[in-house]
Amino acid sequence: MRVVAVADTDSYVKWAAALVADARVDGRLLVLDTELVVSDAQLASALTGTGLAADRVRRASLDELPGALAGADVVLAAARGPVARVIARTAGRLDPRPVIATGLPGISIPPTWLALHFRRECDLFVLHSHREVREFERLAGERGVAQRFALATLPFARVAEPRDAAAPSGTDLVFAAQAIVPREAPQRAALARVLVDAARADPARRVVVKLRGRTGEAQTHREFVSYPDLLARMGDVPPNLVVSYAPMSEALATAEGLVTVSSTAAIEAAASGVPVIALDAFGVDEQLINTVFVGSGLLAGADDVVARRLRSPEREWLADNYFHDPAEDTWVAAAAELVARRAAGALAAREGGPGFGGRAREAWDRRLALGNRDRTPGGIAALVVGMPVRFALRLTRRAANLLAGAGRRARA
Repeated sequence: MRVVAVADTDSYVKWAAALVADARVDGRLLVLDTELVVSDAQLASALTGTGLAADRVRRASLDELPGALAGADVVLAAARGPVARVIARTAGRLDPRPVIATGLPGISIPPTWLALHFRRECDLFVLHSHREVREFERLAGERGVAQRFALATLPFARVAEPRDAAAPSGTDLVFAAQAIVPREAPQRAALARVLVDAARADPARRVVVKLRGRTGEAQTHREFVSYPDLLARMGDVPPNLVVSYAPMSEALATAEGLVTVSSTAAIEAAASGVPVIALDAFGVDEQLINTVFVGSGLLAGADDVVARRLRSPEREWLADNYFHDPAEDTWVAAAAELVARRAAGALAAREGGPGFGGRAREAWDRRLALGNRDRTPGGIAALVVGMPVRFALRLTRRAANLLAGAGRRARA
């Protein structure tokens, strides 16, 4: 099968490249030009360790996409929801239409309606644990969305089970930063202080703040409070606390342990035999995307970070959460079955097109996906008209939610 992935941001590029590097498929990657597209440095870092050769990767604009996807058996829409929708819609208009697959680049518990909704024009949704498949199937059933899900081993966890982490070879305590977890500035400042305390507690060993992008480089999620800025404001950062932009695989090669709130780097570290702390200092809830670690044995507090009381995952947690037997993966077989149905003329078009608004809605969707890379007259007009409408709708929904909440409280 010829599988062409289309991705734009750092985490999706890394995931898509690793997924289509599977030896069972003929994989390629197109890096779509959007407002948040990876820089050359981010692209090189994201491709490191994925197994996808550089000559199978190239950049493309949305207008170039139809020609670049011609001849693909499967198109993998590997991008944020609004971008995935536009990729799926573009691929769906090709003749012959390829199978359209999609997926998420890391931990996807809890499942969200928007993740499902934006990708409903795709034939196949790739997930990475039995638990993810089970919970997305439940959500799709509740919402009446006929979606097919498939299982793939998370590309950065391609071992049968984590290796013995009793004697890690490195000495660094690596912190995997996230752009929006935690989101609030006071929480991010408190986390930066924990890292400073950890560095001071053992001056002979480094604490490494592993970042995905330098100043001016985009990430999958917009970061409003960066750790370099927070540390600079402190003014008392010890010299053994350093910032790194190296690929995660390189950071883990010299790591004694990894700390994060909910990054998929926790799975990558465990697979590499590096112990982990999933920091629960700010709680455990869906907004922090760390409920998946309940029962893993990895949750721990700030004092554990400072003391480097690192953890390895509980065996009872592994099989349902990212460390299933790779023989249980279904994504290649599921894609092949859909390709066969396509060849037989039995692959039905997916529901979910632009719907209400027609061409104006399509222009808005394109603008939402591409951002400032969309310079078409329709995209500019959609921005001028659509932004005020979107703002008004959000205010209306917020008011309705407040009224509904007040009503529930009055009845209580």
